[in-house]
Amino acid sequence: MPAASMAWYLSRSTGIVAALLAVASLVWGLRFAARHTGTRLRPNWWMTMHKWLGGMTLVFTLLHVTMAILDTDAGIGVVQAFVPHTADVQRWAITWGVVAMYLFVVLVATSVARVRRRIPRKIWHAIHLSSFAAIVTLGAHSLMMGSDASSSWFVLGFAVLVALAVSPITVRLLARGERHRRPIRSTLTGAPLRVPSGVGRR
Repeated sequence: MPAASMAWYLSRSTGIVAALLAVASLVWGLRFAARHTGTRLRPNWWMTMHKWLGGMTLVFTLLHVTMAILDTDAGIGVVQAFVPHTADVQRWAITWGVVAMYLFVVLVATSVARVRRRIPRKIWHAIHLSSFAAIVTLGAHSLMMGSDASSSWFVLGFAVLVALAVSPITVRLLARGERHRRPIRSTLTGAPLRVPSGVGRR
């Protein structure tokens, strides 16, 4: 098999693995944040697993970029792989992948314990929310750049990944809304507390 063909297959495979790991890391982190971790495994294990999935996402993303550069038929050089270009649709497809790569770098770097301790919690939380943007840009790159984007298996797999990513977000939002709607009860009588109409108004 020619080296270019081997690089093409490796580029596709590493890209698919990176996408799977990225969604798994997102789902894992959302379940941990919502405390939907069960009682069989300790929270530290869930956090370690979340970090490992994020780290492996970055590793396979960099492998994907490397294989894309080595694939001479793809026409992607070092500059195109690391510098966003928006001249045409093809460049936009690559750009979304470049943006996703940089977001993964920031997410993984700021999750390192030594780095995280130096960042205020609110700022770190805001940075970590960019994981949603990373997943969206990764999806855009896959749809626009993937050679099999129109095939039935790709559409099915993409839909499954979207469902996996959206489901924990939906569950968490519903749970948060339920907590806001739940009446505050007295610790003595258990009856709902009534807030006077004048309280909180100016």
